[in-house]
Formats: sequence, structure tokens, C-alpha cells
Amino acid sequence: MNLWHEFLNDPVIFISFSGLAIVIGLCLFYAVYFIYKIDHDTPDSKQH
Repeated sequence: MNLWHEFLNDPVIFISFSGLAIVIGLCLFYAVYFIYKIDHDTPDSKQH
């Protein structure tokens, strides 16, 4: 059984893994964005 052939031809597997890749990508983006914002925070930008 060729897993690559099965992955491309079965829409349930393809859509599931595509959706999972999008969710993991968004999680990584927001983690990096959050860390970037923390590292580049200045005392002047804080609102009271």
C-alpha cells in the first residue's frame, strides 16, 4: 500500500490533514507573534 497515493486519493484523509496543518500553522504563527510582541514591548506603549 502506497501511503502517498492513499493520502492524495482519499478526500477524508486529505481534508483532515490539510485542516490539521492549517490549525498547527495558525498556532505557530500566533505563538511567534505573541513572543515577538512581548520582546518588543516598550514602557511607553502601555495604557493605564
